[in-house]
Amino acid sequence: MHYVLVRHKVEEYSKWKRIYDENMENRKNYGSKGSHVFRSIENPDEVVILYDWDDLENARKFFKSEDFKKKVKLAGIPDELDIYFLEGIGRTSA
Repeated sequence: MHYVLVRHKVEEYSKWKRIYDENMENRKNYGSKGSHVFRSIENPDEVVILYDWDDLENARKFFKSEDFKKKVKLAGIPDELDIYFLEGIGRTSA
């Protein structure tokens, strides 16, 4: 399985979450298999998302797409996103 980890700040969480949820079908079309969304306890305007992706090239295409860039602006993400493309190499139970 391949993963993408994204970290960024938002201006208003509820606005961001609405745009994020509306974009689910588009992510699926690029091969996203789902995600886990986290908020920082210390800073609720900081969001971390861990995506499961079918193929890292599809993920790269999604994050470079014009539609994604438009959604970032609409969602109120004021700063650069930290995006990490990851390959799963193991899992531990504890």
